[in-house]
Amino acid sequence: MRFGVVVFPGSNCDHDCYHVLKHVLRQETRFIWHKERDLTGLEAVILPGGFSYGDYLRTGAIARFSPVMEEVIAFARAGGIVVGICNGFQILCEAGLLPGALLRNAHLRFVSRNVYVRSENAASRFTRPPVPAVLRMPVAHGDGNYFADAETLARLEQRRQILFRYCTAAGQVTPAANPNGSAAGIAGLMNAAGNVMGMMPHPERAAEAVFGSTAGAAIFAALIAAHAA
Repeated sequence: MRFGVVVFPGSNCDHDCYHVLKHVLRQETRFIWHKERDLTGLEAVILPGGFSYGDYLRTGAIARFSPVMEEVIAFARAGGIVVGICNGFQILCEAGLLPGALLRNAHLRFVSRNVYVRSENAASRFTRPPVPAVLRMPVAHGDGNYFADAETLARLEQRRQILFRYCTAAGQVTPAANPNGSAAGIAGLMNAAGNVMGMMPHPERAAEAVFGSTAGAAIFAALIAAHAA
């Protein structure tokens, strides 16, 4: 599978994503500078975590206007696969490719620790087995508090677009397991067409046993397997 990893000024998880896709999962992968417009030949685009443009205005609000995003939006609307991780999730919401917004964490503190998330839809291309029912991955963000109005949340639920919810190690969704106050405990979701996915936890930081979890690699592996099927 051919991946492109977008690099915005301030991205800091771009090389992590590249390493996992290229060297751990052995996929064809290249970087895409945010001013590039050529996505020719790519089958999936990754918007990695980081602090695009320093996040000085509103997280992801400036990155959304980078030249490459015009092409990413067209790519997604044509059915191309797009994955946004942490800052990438925020950018996807700002670009209108995913519903809702990411607000400041409810406790107004940056959070950096391992969390558990529960897979909510094992039929999506991002979460089919062998993706575990409960995954342990790190989060690191100050603006991960997912918000959408009640109507949007109901629609996400009805269409099974919610992919991950914060939970306990036993898989229970509780307020205490939610690290940022996200609505309905949402940690990740996809668009209605099922080809665009955003998530706050970092799968690329949980892709090798030496780092304590390979749950994140399972998400990428599910995507690659679904594409090959």
